[in-house]
Amino acid sequence: QVQLVESGGRLVQAGGSLRLSCAASGSILRINTMAWYRQAPGKQRELVATTTSGGSTDYLDSVKGRFTISRDNAENTVYLQMNSLKPEDTAVYYCYANLQSYSGGAYPAWGRGTQVTVSS
Repeated sequence: QVQLVESGGRLVQAGGSLRLSCAASGSILRINTMAWYRQAPGKQRELVATTTSGGSTDYLDSVKGRFTISRDNAENTVYLQMNSLKPEDTAVYYCYANLQSYSGGAYPAWGRGTQVTVSS
């Protein structure tokens, strides 16, 4: 079975930085897309950043210039470097991966989330 485990979330002051990590493990033929989502209190989950297997990236407009997504394909790990954090970045951050099984099917996988709290 596939497991995604996030780490790195904590309390930080506004203007500070954090780096989140997500490691995928298990029986994986290929990881197509990896992404970070977040869900703030009282709000819907939103897509923060995405990276393809080839390294292309996309970002939520509100985090462009502050967040950077990257991946280590050899380790099946995705990172989210977050700089100049703002209180509105406070949320539970979730790792997502679209996986190819050995049978050829594609499956979504989610981590359990890591809490990021930015104080003013």
